[in-house]
Amino acid sequence: MSTSDQPRAFLTTHWSLVAQAAQGASPEAAQALAALCETYWYPLYAYVRRRGYRIEEAQDLTQEFFAQLLEKDRFEQADRERGKFRTFLLSSLNHFLQNEWRKAGRLKRGGGQRLLSLDFERGEDRYRLEPADVQTPERIFERRWAMTLLERALDRLRSEYEAQGKGELYEALKLQLGGEAAPATYQEIAARLHMSEGAVKTAAHRLRRRCRDLLQAEAAQTVANPVDAEAELRELFLVLSS
Repeated sequence: MSTSDQPRAFLTTHWSLVAQAAQGASPEAAQALAALCETYWYPLYAYVRRRGYRIEEAQDLTQEFFAQLLEKDRFEQADRERGKFRTFLLSSLNHFLQNEWRKAGRLKRGGGQRLLSLDFERGEDRYRLEPADVQTPERIFERRWAMTLLERALDRLRSEYEAQGKGELYEALKLQLGGEAAPATYQEIAARLHMSEGAVKTAAHRLRRRCRDLLQAEAAQTVANPVDAEAELRELFLVLSS
């Protein structure tokens, strides 16, 4: 199988596996849900912070939310929210904030167990960099979700190029991915890397195509049906561009 075919190989995604487990939890679904939660926890943390909770409260709430979500037989909600993992997460979190936190009165951080490795210190550092305007909690959540997908795709892309001994080429071309004017022209990059200008243009085209493939692969892991990944990408691109 060629590298460009890999994103199309997802027959069972993390989220589809979880959603299918609504009638009976499985170890595989539990592992998939844990992987998704550990990857995409930060948008929820930013959402809770923007809702006005203090740092310690937001950390406790986020940890307890995931502790409850990962308990056995918690998959029935997934069936009602089939589709996007981010929709399921946000609706579940809102239900938790409205009910469970009020009833509990205090939190025990998942009964004393840290079921996920959540780097709250780094998360708070990231939150301080969020726009200081009046963006709604929902808007912050959407933007951070989109940025998380993008960051994961770029990390995979860089790793692939480095594994092929093309790390310098990736660093030279990565700014071309955003569509904005890059600091160096193709001609300048070609001279620096001892390549022809045509070869650099071809490499840039392949880089952009592979980046989109990896983005689609990341999005596919968070929708119930992999064919919906393209629509999810379009929606998230709109969020980033607005």
